[in-house]
Amino acid sequence: MELHQLRCFVAVAEELHFGRAAQRLFMTQPPLSRQIQMLEHALGVELLERSSRQVHLTAVGSSFLRDARQILAFSQQAALSAQRVASGEAGRITLGFTAVSAYSMIPALLVQAGVRLPEVELVLREMVSVAQMEALVTGMIDVGFMRQVVSRHALCHELVHREKLLVALPMGHALARRKQIALRDLDQLPFVMYTQSEGRYFYDCIAGMFASHGVTPRYVQHVGQTHTLLGLVRAGLGAAIVPESARELHMGRVQFRPLQEAAAHAELYLCWRVDNDNPALPAFRALVGEFFAGQR
Repeated sequence: MELHQLRCFVAVAEELHFGRAAQRLFMTQPPLSRQIQMLEHALGVELLERSSRQVHLTAVGSSFLRDARQILAFSQQAALSAQRVASGEAGRITLGFTAVSAYSMIPALLVQAGVRLPEVELVLREMVSVAQMEALVTGMIDVGFMRQVVSRHALCHELVHREKLLVALPMGHALARRKQIALRDLDQLPFVMYTQSEGRYFYDCIAGMFASHGVTPRYVQHVGQTHTLLGLVRAGLGAAIVPESARELHMGRVQFRPLQEAAAHAELYLCWRVDNDNPALPAFRALVGEFFAGQR
């Protein structure tokens, strides 16, 4: 049983006339009749009652007509689905991201993807940048948003976003009276810092700024996640430096002030494997580029 035979049968069953069905299918009557005969032979049943003037469906033919229409509709849908996947309009993307990027960027991006790429399923995997690099190499994720990238021949990356670094202060802190805070203002003050393991990117960035400006804060705690760090700031343990997206946590009794140094910012990269042949990846990358371009 072939799809072409089913199309021939449905046409005859709906027209109840071989001549009109042949015209509808852009073919002549003899090959159309042969296709119906071959279908009946394959099924071992009689689908049509033929006379010199009329064509009627048998009881079996009426029942088979419903199934034939469903099979043809399903085959058409399968072809369209395959074409959408091949064009990147449908499929599945496994996306790695860091915790800080989830505060505002990831939810907003998912909303945009739902509008622009409704047939692409996004599967989220939260992990630190180092873990994302390994997940990309092993194929566990298709693409990752990460703060820190290491040049590897198998991976590509592009800078998609920069955000300011802010000083987070407990409510009522003396420095909160200023509109901007210089790094030197934090010298010898109690300071809550990221760890070198979980918060390696921000640790290196902040420690590098302190070293280049000759600033030595008094570290009171080291933690890995921004929300934990802000909790310690709120408790009054000290000041901290965090990315601007940390505002989205809406941590009460914490005040944010911009750094005076213009170069104080955090970077976010989109990274993927060079040989990733997921058809949905180019469309997703294009969406990411437009998303961040709209935020500038």
